[in-house]
Amino acid sequence: MSFIDSHLAPASRKSGQIKLHSPQEFEAMRRVGRLAGEALDMLIPMVKPGVTTQALDEVIYEFSLARGAYPAPLDYRGYRKSICTSVNHVVCHGVPDHKPLREGDIVNIDVTFILDGWHGDASRMFAVGEIPRKAQRLIDVTYESLLRGIAAVKPGATTGDIGAAIQQYAESERCSVVRDFCGHGLGRVFHDEPNILHYGVKGQGVELRPGMFFTIEPMINLGKPQVKVLSDGWTAVTRDRSLSAQFEHSIGVTETGVEIFTSSPQGRDNPSSAN
Repeated sequence: MSFIDSHLAPASRKSGQIKLHSPQEFEAMRRVGRLAGEALDMLIPMVKPGVTTQALDEVIYEFSLARGAYPAPLDYRGYRKSICTSVNHVVCHGVPDHKPLREGDIVNIDVTFILDGWHGDASRMFAVGEIPRKAQRLIDVTYESLLRGIAAVKPGATTGDIGAAIQQYAESERCSVVRDFCGHGLGRVFHDEPNILHYGVKGQGVELRPGMFFTIEPMINLGKPQVKVLSDGWTAVTRDRSLSAQFEHSIGVTETGVEIFTSSPQGRDNPSSAN
């Protein structure tokens, strides 16, 4: 995998190369990333029993347009919603619908905005009312997995270091890491190089360099890691119907470490946590 200065690469499509971005482009990602963080903060009091995921989708659509942005999932490869909402055993890419959320559900809400041509991609887990202890444990293990993956990011490290940190922790907590989906480069392109696996071997993979932008978004299951995609072509579920959880941030590699673009302005990146 080769690297290229972002201004030399095609602006709106994958080039097969990893783009390295300028300080001005870091600032663009801060703006769109903050928008994603604000949107997820806004949803915290709205996620409760009786609310439909379709209603949450409509809220995010209006939020986006009111701020001069656009929801990136809408019309992406035929997807017809503004967000993804993955409930209980849905691993990712759940499609909002009119079914009310129920007490005890857990739901991942994944938002991506386009602002001035730049993509900010983030997701969080939300508890619907009081949830079972095993569900809260899964959420907390998944959030810690994300943090450990982010902590592995620095110049000279590798993508394998990220995956190894996530896998080692999640499996030590008797959970499993989904292999079928991964993090990805982003910026002016929604899904770009490189792929960021959430499992792996330390020291292997692509070397991290300052200026890289990508997501880290581990999907962790209480049961086995295998998934299947339903007939709608989007919704991925655990094959054993065990609970699944996911957290996601968009990050940039800096000269000294890592910058998280999509942090919660309210400090509530794990809104169901008691801490």
